Amino acid sequence: MKQKRTEIRIELFKLIWCKIRFWQNLRDIPDSDLASDLGVGKRTLKDYDQCAKNITLEKLDSFLYLNHMSLNDLLEMKQ
Repeated sequence: MKQKRTEIRIELFKLIWCKIRFWQNLRDIPDSDLASDLGVGKRTLKDYDQCAKNITLEKLDSFLYLNHMSLNDLLEMKQ
């Protein structure tokens, strides 16, 4: 019988989106540039702020490639 987990879990898509927004704020990148790196419109960024479930691996890969980062680099950033 499996035990129920009691720890609080942050869903991966939320964690990734928070890290992207954190990175953006550290570098003072405008929304228009971030949207371009992700291949989306500025309005989509606002949608992701509400719920980032629709961010795709393709968009994440594009962002990482254009900014010379690995997924580990993004996830290991300290807030």
